[in-house]
Amino acid sequence: MRRILVVSWLPVGLVAIWWFASASSTSLFFPPLRDIVAETRRLWFFDHLRTDLLPSLSTLAIGYAVAVVAGVGIGLVLGLLPRILDAIGPELEFVRSMPAVAILPVAVIMLGLGDLMRVSVIAFGAVWPVLLNTLAAVSGTDPVQRDTERAFGLPVLVRLRVRLGAAVPQILAGARTSLAIAVVLIVVSEMQGADRGIGNFVLAAQRAFAITEMWTGMVVLGALGYLLNVAFRAVEHALLRHHPPARGGRAVLEAR
Repeated sequence: MRRILVVSWLPVGLVAIWWFASASSTSLFFPPLRDIVAETRRLWFFDHLRTDLLPSLSTLAIGYAVAVVAGVGIGLVLGLLPRILDAIGPELEFVRSMPAVAILPVAVIMLGLGDLMRVSVIAFGAVWPVLLNTLAAVSGTDPVQRDTERAFGLPVLVRLRVRLGAAVPQILAGARTSLAIAVVLIVVSEMQGADRGIGNFVLAAQRAFAITEMWTGMVVLGALGYLLNVAFRAVEHALLRHHPPARGGRAVLEAR
């Protein structure tokens, strides 16, 4: 109960302040919170849940999965083969420095306005935290561990599995950052020619000056990001049960 109170007092207080402070609002751009809640219940349970929220979640899941798999795979290869990393290092830094939003016009021209374009943009923007964290974890393996692997003549696949297991905490840290990036990119990509999705709903409401409806989309996005983060933390906790937290914390501090 104490933990629940510590976690919830600030958001509950902020919502209460918003509720009472906006109760008498007549502003077009800042409607009362009670109107936003009522409109959210009317729109998103269950009409736009099926037509907008579920398609966004589907595209988000595919793009995020591609980003995680590609980031872990490429990071492992580059971490185990430093000569390849030295060869493509400048090109990698050049591509990494490009914001995913900046490639959106190119993606629209090359891939059209369908789901493939949105999945590609999400994957491109969300892959980098996973890739870089995987690369740092694998390339930063303890020299004693490397000498032990060579001394016992471990096959490459066994070395790969051992290093991947040791890199899981850093990979998950990058995956959490990638998840937040993916949520942002699904909204931005759906504002470009999409006929469904949360981003399309928010943009259409803004263009029609349906401000209360626009706020409902923002509320749903905030709730979606929070729930995804809670779910990710639960998965992370389950995967890291056998990793010693104190040792991992010292390793992170030393790396920083």
